[in-house]
Amino acid sequence: MTNPDGFHPDFTASDRDTPRKRVHHIKASELDPGTAQTEGMRRFAAISGKSVGALNLWMGEVHVAAATASGNHHHGESETAIYIRSGHPEFVFHDGDQEVRIATAPGDYIFVPPYVPHREENPDPTTPAEVVIARTTQEAIVVNLPALYAL
Repeated sequence: MTNPDGFHPDFTASDRDTPRKRVHHIKASELDPGTAQTEGMRRFAAISGKSVGALNLWMGEVHVAAATASGNHHHGESETAIYIRSGHPEFVFHDGDQEVRIATAPGDYIFVPPYVPHREENPDPTTPAEVVIARTTQEAIVVNLPALYAL
């Protein structure tokens, strides 16, 4: 039966327990550290295929301690959007000629295209950096690399 308002489907009693037919609330205390990791940072999953049944989205956060740099990595086929919540992390990648460093501040956004090797650095000697991440795959794809750029 189609709902006459056209805005949402009619749900059956069995649909109420289907993860993809309900809104999910993930509390900050429920973030999952059991996701792909890179040396020098800690990732925490919030929204994923595992947590809510997402098919096309992964979302979570990353913490980089003061005076720390992550290992070099990329995220495979995922597009990655990053929101700087706190601290002043720097994002480093190689443009084919040289290393490029992007300094950020809280409220800034970063976009990392698929397969682009990069690393996060936190040069602040005392303040950790925290960022919110969204990716276009339902799990956190992380490919750790020995170098930022293959020379």
